[in-house]
Amino acid sequence: MESVIACKTCGLLQRVESLQPGTAAECFRCGSDVGRRPVDSLGRTAAFSLAALIFFVPANTYPILLMDFYGAYSENTVWDGCVSLYRSGQWPVATIVFLASILIPLLKLLGLFYLVVAGKIGSVSWQRERTWIFRVIDVVGPWAMLDVFLLAILVSLVKLGQLATVLPGRGLIAFTAMVVFTLLASASFDPASIWDEEEQRS
Repeated sequence: MESVIACKTCGLLQRVESLQPGTAAECFRCGSDVGRRPVDSLGRTAAFSLAALIFFVPANTYPILLMDFYGAYSENTVWDGCVSLYRSGQWPVATIVFLASILIPLLKLLGLFYLVVAGKIGSVSWQRERTWIFRVIDVVGPWAMLDVFLLAILVSLVKLGQLATVLPGRGLIAFTAMVVFTLLASASFDPASIWDEEEQRS
């Protein structure tokens, strides 16, 4: 099966045959990639998303920061931060932190894992719905600002270290691992795998 693809670099329209995993197609005019199929996309996405889901629990259970300010000792998780912001009257900020750091990353990982499972069992049903799920994940993905949140934690470790004793908690290691595996899972998934089974049957 052939498809007409426009090169994102030079805009040339060209016919490209269906690519097999591990292959790529180049533009006839400028040589840029117009299509690429990674090897074992579903397997790698399953491994990365499952690892991220495993680290999601300790990342939101164990404290991210341990602070000792003149004898006042406190431990804070991501959820504690959301609750503190809400109780201090800053509910819009608390909502944004909750969505960007907890809810959206969880839904993104669950969505990726569902797409992988459906692809692994070779299901040809709900393909349009699964494509819609991938589009939603692709759109809301940047709102799961885990990397920005992690950077903010590291900056606070450096800045607050001059005023108080601030140490990274056990949750920070799990949170960092979750960020890395989430990024790898998103980058590994090949949306064309949703339609692979139908192309084989046609």
